[in-house]
Amino acid sequence: MSVRAFFNSIKEGFVGIIRHPLVTVASVSTILLMLVVMSAFFIFATNARNMMRKLGQKPPIEVYMTLNCEQEQLDTLSEVLSQDSRILKWEMNSPEQNYNTFKENLGDKASLLDDVDYKEILPYTFSIQLNDPGDAQDVINNIQLYGGINKIDQESNVMSFLTKATNIVNVATLASFVVLFVISLFIISNMVRISVYSRSSEIEIMKFVGATNNYIRMPYVTEGAIVGLLSALIAWGITVIAYNAIYDKMMGSIDPSSFYALLSTKSLMWTLLVMSVVFGVFIGSVGSGISVRKYIKV
Repeated sequence: MSVRAFFNSIKEGFVGIIRHPLVTVASVSTILLMLVVMSAFFIFATNARNMMRKLGQKPPIEVYMTLNCEQEQLDTLSEVLSQDSRILKWEMNSPEQNYNTFKENLGDKASLLDDVDYKEILPYTFSIQLNDPGDAQDVINNIQLYGGINKIDQESNVMSFLTKATNIVNVATLASFVVLFVISLFIISNMVRISVYSRSSEIEIMKFVGATNNYIRMPYVTEGAIVGLLSALIAWGITVIAYNAIYDKMMGSIDPSSFYALLSTKSLMWTLLVMSVVFGVFIGSVGSGISVRKYIKV
């Protein structure tokens, strides 16, 4: 297709939008609705994955060393933990630090521990937080290879649940996107079919005088892409404004670092824009292309 024909297709696409305003409004409304629903699913799934990631890091793996472990064993385990990319962060606590923590937890009854020789009953401990709770067992298996370790505790039930929940959210998100995409494609193709049907005689005349299939199809594909882009921008605006209002209302008294804190609007808005534009333009152009296909066959 020549450059002239390409720009003519774009021009005809805009003309088609103006020529059938009711169909345009119906098409924009259809894609807009689907994109808002898709965006809502995306926001929910992204926040759910973020919360589960934080929650998975919250219950640490606790490593209890033997009472008489050597400094070399502490240094070796510290080096191993520092080099493991699966570990988000770790902390070593001395017997004295553990003793002070116990006293703080007792509050007014802390004096009960005043005469306790903590060096005889409390070991060094390591608190480990993971990037992915699903790696817990592998990390533990690796740690157990080193000496000086008495016991390793983990919240296995919590981590197992978080791993399964994360997988369920990912699958549900993908499935919802596929379903909504197919529904959107079907609806928009039928909406555009009305516009194409009204010009079926014109298309047949163009075919008989030698117009190629691509030349006939391009204005409709362009029209669908423009409708999809317009729908995407409106859907993005509605979604961002609505989510920002929800965020401001819910996060007024919540620490942003809390595991149940929502992701900020700024961290999501540009991803939402790209997703909306890509889906909107694709659905509009492909739906229009499908609609016009049967009429360019003579």
